[in-house]
Amino acid sequence: MKTQDGSWMWRKLLKLRELAKSFYRKEVGNGHHISFWFDKWSDRGVIYDQLGERGFIDMGIRREATVEEAVFNPRGRRRHRVGLLNEIEEELRSMRDILSEELDDVSQRRRESGYNRSFSTSETWRLVREGKAKCEWTRGVWFSRATPKYAFMAWLANLNRLSTMDRIAQWNPGVDETCVLCKSACESRDHLFFECSYSGQIWESLANGIMGNLFSNSWSVIMNRIATGGNLGKMKLFCLRYAFQTALSTIWRERNKVKHDEKLIPVNVLKKLVDKNVRNKLSLLRSKCVKGMEGSLQVWFGTRM
Repeated sequence: MKTQDGSWMWRKLLKLRELAKSFYRKEVGNGHHISFWFDKWSDRGVIYDQLGERGFIDMGIRREATVEEAVFNPRGRRRHRVGLLNEIEEELRSMRDILSEELDDVSQRRRESGYNRSFSTSETWRLVREGKAKCEWTRGVWFSRATPKYAFMAWLANLNRLSTMDRIAQWNPGVDETCVLCKSACESRDHLFFECSYSGQIWESLANGIMGNLFSNSWSVIMNRIATGGNLGKMKLFCLRYAFQTALSTIWRERNKVKHDEKLIPVNVLKKLVDKNVRNKLSLLRSKCVKGMEGSLQVWFGTRM
């Protein structure tokens, strides 16, 4: 069948045929139900892929032959000028001692430990995909009850894809890299969140009560804390993660407003705005009777005292 026929999904599946073939082989028992040419029963792979159409003539074995028929072919063994053909002839000769009428042919699937009679979806998935180091910080970004737009902003920030001034300078040399909010240092992600004197005050007002003497305005320390949780309880960890994402989104929005010539609002006003957003979120969760969220609200109110 041509790969251009059928639906888009079907054409994609057809392109995976070669990959799928590498995950399946036959273990020879009696050889009754294994195609000599088209099944993978030999360590060298599918014989047809090795020899092509010419192989039927060179080997003297018909297209529909089973392994048993090829092994006990009455024509006898031949000597060939091509080394590969002689190797296959030798393998057929050795198969005489392996075939047994008492054993059945068995289908095998590739697993992480090698070929096995059982199939594992999870292991197959791991074998076909490209493995990479586990990204630990994702637990601090994509967590239950997070606000999607805040989580998305945190994800972009973790990848350092926000258009801070240091990144803008890479494609627009000569641009002023000074922080838009504090006007006292080069604006980078780590500076803006939360080494900047303006944003740092907002983060401290939110997180100091939860983190206590573990409080930090260093990006790497904060991300490690919200990802692993440390010794924070479940409720405190939720409050910290949500406060972090709320602060991130609010500060970035305020930074963009100032960048486009709007007036910077006082830091105390922004503190109240972020605090209000977190309170509203926790109150909403409690009103929906989300299990455990009463504790989150109590934790948050406790840190504001």
